[in-house]
Parts: sequence; C-alpha cells; structure tokens
Amino acid sequence: MSKDVEDISEEATSPTPAVHVDHYDGSDLENSKLLYLQSPTPTVTPSGQMRKVKSYTDTHRIRDVNAASGAASSRSLRPYEHVIAYPDGSESSTNHYAPSVRSLASIGMGCTDGRKMVIRRVPTSPTELFHLVRPPTPPDEDTASHDSDCGEEEEDAETVHLKPRRPFWGNKIQFVLACVGYSVGLGNVWRFPYLCYKSGGGAFLIPYFIILLVCGVPMLFMELAIGQYTAHGPIGALSQICPLLKGAGLASVVISFLMSTYYAVIIAWAIYYFFTSFKSEVPWATCSNRWNTPSCWIPNHNITKPNGSQTPTEQFFEKKVLSMSDGIEFPGGMRWELAACLVCAWLLVYFALWKSIKSSAKVRYITTTLPFLLIIVFLGRSLTLDGADEGLRFFFKPDWELLKQSRPWVNAASQIFNSIGIAFGSMIMFASYNRFDNNFLHDTLAVSLINAVTSLIVGIFTFATIGNIATEQNTSVKDVIADSPGLLFVVYPQAIAKMPASQLWAVLFFFMFLCLGLNSQFAIVEVVVTSIQDGFPDMIRRKLVYHELLVLLVCGISMVFGLPHIIQSGIYLFQLMDYYAASLTITYLAFFEVVGIAWFYGVERLSRNIKQMTGQRPSLYFRFCWMIAAPALLLALWVASLVDYTPPSYRQYQYPVWAQFLGWIIASLSLLCIPGYALVVIVRSPGKSIGEKVRNAIRPTFMCDCGVNGCDICCSESEPPDDKATIN
Repeated sequence: MSKDVEDISEEATSPTPAVHVDHYDGSDLENSKLLYLQSPTPTVTPSGQMRKVKSYTDTHRIRDVNAASGAASSRSLRPYEHVIAYPDGSESSTNHYAPSVRSLASIGMGCTDGRKMVIRRVPTSPTELFHLVRPPTPPDEDTASHDSDCGEEEEDAETVHLKPRRPFWGNKIQFVLACVGYSVGLGNVWRFPYLCYKSGGGAFLIPYFIILLVCGVPMLFMELAIGQYTAHGPIGALSQICPLLKGAGLASVVISFLMSTYYAVIIAWAIYYFFTSFKSEVPWATCSNRWNTPSCWIPNHNITKPNGSQTPTEQFFEKKVLSMSDGIEFPGGMRWELAACLVCAWLLVYFALWKSIKSSAKVRYITTTLPFLLIIVFLGRSLTLDGADEGLRFFFKPDWELLKQSRPWVNAASQIFNSIGIAFGSMIMFASYNRFDNNFLHDTLAVSLINAVTSLIVGIFTFATIGNIATEQNTSVKDVIADSPGLLFVVYPQAIAKMPASQLWAVLFFFMFLCLGLNSQFAIVEVVVTSIQDGFPDMIRRKLVYHELLVLLVCGISMVFGLPHIIQSGIYLFQLMDYYAASLTITYLAFFEVVGIAWFYGVERLSRNIKQMTGQRPSLYFRFCWMIAAPALLLALWVASLVDYTPPSYRQYQYPVWAQFLGWIIASLSLLCIPGYALVVIVRSPGKSIGEKVRNAIRPTFMCDCGVNGCDICCSESEPPDDKATIN
C-alpha cells in the first residue's frame, strides 16, 4: 500500500453521500475531492458480501443518489436504484460506500470524451486533482475518439498496450456506415438475386417483406440494444442477458467464422475478374479462347439456345476461373491464380482491421459510399436494355402457387438475416462500440430502409439484365441460367460485354463488387476478433501482446480454411458450406436468440434498459414482435425447413451421401453450441434441484444480490470479492 493511500484511508471511510458524474468540467473542486474518495468502491449485499462497483465515466451529472434510478453499465455510470449501507449497524437511512485500498489506488474518473481516466496516484490537493481531471494540454482528438491510454489497473508504461481496449466510434456516421456497409454487401448484390431467382422471382418478395417487418426490423433493434447496453460482442452480451443461452452467441461466432472462410473466396473471384478486365478485350466475350469447348455458343437475337450449350461467360467462369471438376469426389489440383487472389483479399481485410474500428471505419467511407453511386449508374444502364421489361415482370409478378411451398419463405428468412446481420453477431458487435446514450432507433430504421431499397434496386438491374439475356437467347427468364452461386459472375459479365467501352464498365463493376464484398468481410471477421477479445482478454495480453497479432492470427486461420474452396472441386464445397452453415441453421439460431432475450431476460426489463439509453420505451409493435410474432414465425420456418428438407445440388449435380453427412457436421458445429453450452451452464449453476439450477442459469449476471432487478452496479457473481482490499 502506498503512503498516499494510507494517509487518506481514514478519511475515506467516513459516511458521505454518493454522487454521480456526467461531463464534469472540474469547476466544483469540493465535489471533485468527494468523487475521488468515493469511486470505484464495493457495496455490501444483504448477505454481507462486499462487491466492487464498476468504474465511472462521464455520462451522468453529479446528483444525489436518493434521486437517481436505473442501473449502471460496464462502460458508464447509470443512476443507482439502491445502495446498501454498512452491515456494522450504521443507520439504514444513510447510504454509504465501503471504499477499498485498491480502489483508492486506482480511481476511475470521467473524461469529456467518454473515456475512463485512471488516476495513478491519489492527489493530495484540490489543485492537483483539477490538473488530473483537466490536464493543461488536451489529448489528441483522433486518439481520444478511439483509443484510451488509461487502464483500470496500474500498469507499466512499457506494457500499457497489452490489455485490449474497447474503443468508441469516432462519430455516428461511422456506426451507420458500418451497419449499412454490411447490409448492402454480398448479402444484397450476390445473395439476394441468387435466392430470388432460385425462389421464383416475385414469389420471393412477398415473404421477404413480411419477414423483414415481423423479424428483421424488431430483431435488429433488439440486437443493437443489447450490444450497446452490455458493450460486448455476441458471446459476452448474451452471457450477461441470459447465461443459459450463451451458446447462441457462441453459435453466431462459429457461423461468422465459417462464412469468413468462403466469403473471402467470393472476394478472390472479384479480384480475379477485376484484373482480367484490364485486358484489351474482355475474355468472356468470345468463344475463341483456349478454354472454350465446342458447346460454347454466342447468343444471337431470335435464335434459341441449343440444348447442352454454354455461353462464353458461363465457360469462362467454370472452365477458366474455377476449372471445375466433375464433382466433389474429384478434388483436382489447386487453382494457384485464385490462391494468389485469396491472399490478396485477406491482406486487404487485415490492413483494414488491424487497428480495430479506428482503421476499418475510415476504409468504410470509400467502400460503402462509392458502390451506391455505381449501383445507380448500372441501374440506369440496365433499364435501357432490350427485354428488360420481361425480367422485371418475372421479378415483380408473383407465382401464388409457389407461396404454398416452404422454399421461398425459408430463403427469404435466410436473406433477411444474412443481409441485415441478424443472429450473426455483427450488429451486436457494431453496437458495442457505441456510446451509452446513442439513439439507435433511428439507426435501426435507417439501416432497414436502406437495406430494403438497395435490395430492390439490385434486383431491378439484375433481372432487367436477365430479361435482356432471355430475349437474346429466345427463351424464358426462368430458363436463362441454372441457379448457382456463380449467377452474378455469369449474368453481369454477359451484359457488360455488349456495352461500349466494356473494359471500363467491367473494371467499375468488379471494383464495386470488391468494395461490397470487403464490407461484408470486415463485419464477419470483426465479430470473431471482438468475441475472442471479450472472452480471453488475459490470454491475449500475455500471449499475443498486440491487437494486430490477434487480427493476423484470425485472418491467417480463416485463409487456410478457405483454400479447399479454390481447388478444382471447390465450388461444390462452397455450395455445401453456404447451404448448411448460413441457410439451414440461421432460423434455428435466431429463434433461440429472441427467446433468450424476450422471454428469459424479459421484454419489460429490456424496455427499461432501452429507456435508460434512449429516453423512451420501445413501441408496442416492437414488444409484440419480440414476445409473440417473431418467435412463432421463426419456429414455423425452422420446422418447415426440416419437413421439406431437400439435399443441396449444384445445377444437375447431386451430392453423394457422404457429402451430405459432411454438410450436417458443418451445421452441427453451430447447432450443438446452444444445447451443449446450456447443459454446461445448468450443471455449473448453484442449486440443489434441477429447477433451482435452471432458475439460476437464466438469471442475468448483472442482477445484484441486493434484489434490485436489472441492477448492474455490482460485478458479476462469478467475481470473487477482494477481501484483502476491503477496508472494514
């Protein structure tokens, strides 16, 4: 114990009213002196256990504790509902704190930029305290917006970088761009046209908008709420909300990791097409290349496409880019050109994420805004093509018979969750970097609206282009091309090849697609990195030392797992992964997530948390969807997908039984996380009976022993009290 702490320990134990801090400017020195004597301190539960109060930040004004209400978060002080007095017979009408020696040696103060400032040495005078709170030289603005050099515990100057910090978004625009960039990424430009074409066009739009209103918007609002409130990624957030369903957060991270392995392959394809577009003549425009076969056929007006023939764009993608084998059982060799593109893709991802959101937020200013301009340009061009009206009729006119099948509904749910990022952990992760008082209702509506409008715009210019191809081939829109993940790399290049200055259009299109792919990949990889940081902070500090090394490790492992997708049979594994990892399991995961939050944690408690952050309770529409509509619809979709289960296929190729079994193993990596981890939590929970264990397992970890619902002033129950540091 330092001498300064010993000198003030007697004074610190005297009864004084508790205070809260918000945007403290250092002018009230007496309250400043009182503050540093009172924070952060343990409170005493009815059982006599001392529990350390979480550190303060600057989000609440100085006020008397008796007038306050609410609960505190891990990043910001929220008004107290109740503080327990000393168990030594002190007057119960007076609220006291029990300061600890350790807390006096490392005192958390609020800073004007929302960061936590730690006083390394207890000040001995009001003037010294004032200089600590308001230093003569202000910190660098950019650094203050993102990273904090302050720590909660005393650390050496040489090792201050070892402990992972959770930065804030520099401004609200960065957060919105991150959410929009993910939603208007591969989910809209690649997956939406593919699933819409696969599901019958207009028959896909009706369930798409129904699920968007019932599940999409309410669950996005819910995920932003818990992410911002808990300041953790999906695993940490759900473990605080409902420990029993912490496995749902783990499952979302597993799915994100699996998706990162093959989403990078799509980016590698885009990079390959991008550099190929710089040739004097785009190679997918003719049948005179060495990879073309006698079945290659160039479309002509009023000439029906011969059976078994392929267009130059189809053969370029399958014969040249992929060098496809005859099936997944014929692996073939490595496509070294694609391997180089894959390495390039991961280098772009790494250098965009190596400084966490401080670097990725700046990259998104370009990768999110520029594609919107190019999408509008391509929309205008596609509407002028011959036969565009046929494609738009297929896109907007539903086949009502198809709505009786489960496929359009399941595919629509998969598209909603993939594009908005629901149940993948991305939105929880993005919101965890928000400040506590951010009004995320506006963000929810903005992201949902932009996502829906962009999906329609992309669908319009995609199906207008398909209509043009159908006119040229003298066939119907639904028979233009077999549905496959490569739809985008066949339809668009074929339309671009007929444009004047086709090389320029090709470069612009694939640069746009590259930006959109990177936006999606940034979010997916950040989920994995953030979850590892939240779950193993001490290990990262000791073993990896730097944040950059953690990002490098995640990117390197994901790249290695992505290599099987670029061998000659890689497209078959790609289709298998996408079907089982991102489509079949997502409704199952979303169901348990909404049940854990809305039913176990409680809609009423969540509504109070939202009111603490935004100043108003969620509307009846949100609460009804959380409680009844969304769980019912998700359960129905999950059951329907199992009842009408059909094995995946790639065009006419049917997967062997062992490949389907491999697909279910891939799906089980996320499916088993929820029941498996729930069983572990129940076994470890205190209690003599199963019912008591389950009740303790669904209890939020920030529920205080004092009995105040939603009170997170005290630390987690799993944190043992520091008896040695307590002053009695």
